[in-house]
Amino acid sequence: MITKTFIKDTVFKQLEELLGDRITTSMAIRDQHGNGECGVYSSQPPDAVVFPQSSQEVSEIVKVCALYNAPIIPYGTGTSVEGNVTAPFGGICIDMREMSNIVRVSESDLDCTVEAGVTRLQLNRHLKDTGLFFPIDPGVDASLGGMAATRASGTNAVRYGTLRENVLGLTVVLSDGRIINTGGRARKSAAGYDLTRLFVGSEGTLGIITEVTLRLYGLPEAISAARCAFPSLEEAVNTVILTIQSGIPVARMELLDDVQMDACVRFSKLDCKPEHTILFEFHGTTQGVEEQAKLVGNIAGEFGGSDFHWTRTVEERSALWQARHDVLYACFALRPGSQVWATDVCVPISELAECLLETKREIEDANLLAPIVGHAGDGNFHVGFVLDPNDKEELARAKVVNDNMVERALKMGGTCTGEHGIGVGKIKYLELEHGNSVDVMRQIKKSMDPKQIMNPGKVLGSE
Repeated sequence: MITKTFIKDTVFKQLEELLGDRITTSMAIRDQHGNGECGVYSSQPPDAVVFPQSSQEVSEIVKVCALYNAPIIPYGTGTSVEGNVTAPFGGICIDMREMSNIVRVSESDLDCTVEAGVTRLQLNRHLKDTGLFFPIDPGVDASLGGMAATRASGTNAVRYGTLRENVLGLTVVLSDGRIINTGGRARKSAAGYDLTRLFVGSEGTLGIITEVTLRLYGLPEAISAARCAFPSLEEAVNTVILTIQSGIPVARMELLDDVQMDACVRFSKLDCKPEHTILFEFHGTTQGVEEQAKLVGNIAGEFGGSDFHWTRTVEERSALWQARHDVLYACFALRPGSQVWATDVCVPISELAECLLETKREIEDANLLAPIVGHAGDGNFHVGFVLDPNDKEELARAKVVNDNMVERALKMGGTCTGEHGIGVGKIKYLELEHGNSVDVMRQIKKSMDPKQIMNPGKVLGSE
């Protein structure tokens, strides 16, 4: 079991011998590593931060920590939002930024292997002249190791899936320092337990991902994007549902409610009205994209969609999606000095309208400022509670709305989190969602991390 007393001198000395100046106890750097992008979770800094450059170095770091029962917290780019990287027991934060090599790219096999610190934008820049791209886009320039650890997805998931579907194999350092390889480059396998899927989404609680082998895709011949405004949120959601049920292979279908759209119009200087809006993107051949767009345009028209605006240039399309990716900063700008608590749920597509509309009603009844944005094509939506950090009563109201939203989603057959992960923020919902399956998760955790040093306090809580 973890002890809160951290053997600083001994551990630090051994890690300093191993890493030299790639270990720091600077308070500023420790604070930076004590929390993620946003949220209501107080910063809990580690005792030290280390910067390994290889899987072997990660292995040696873990062996030292295991010897003295020192907690280990993996860290990618710090973009998580559920307290996934906090260090409630102190310990060693392993920052993967210096493991940023693209190991190989196989253009003929449509796959690549990268070190965990490589970011998605870095990978796509590298692929620029190959005719390939990696489509999973959570909106931030997250590290691919971190994305695998949290089973990230994003705006393209409706067409290309999540990291679960796009990771072929992993290199992982276990809690005793052993290095293992899971999966492989074959597109399917029936060989043994699927350890790759076990580690994807484990949030660093079972091992540290140091390399990732990923599927790649050919760049589409044509890409077209559009936005469409709707008179009500219900009609916008119904457009999403019918589009999916019609089997139209839309690549992106992002829903922004009127509050979120107002924030984006102000922050990103968009030339459109602050109304309930869907952002669409279509990938394929020129003819295929035109057919998809026409079909979706007809569906939107049936539900009162208007101001169907097509992007005319690559620059205009990029600006539209940049505005979508900047929703968090737009939320901060709505209320200077605020704190934004971002949360999410995911439900079956047929339940999306009811879940989303009831959540919207509760937000308004509670007199909260909380924009809604969703990867609506796969039933996933986010609420960004914009809060006064000094107003505990306002936070309490937001927690009630969030609790009700999660419970509603679970009753509909959904999940407490579509892509943020559990971290510390959603531990209490895990058992509600999975019941006695959580006991099996605890058995797996105990067998793979008997000393409970791997990102302790996350996902399953503290033993």
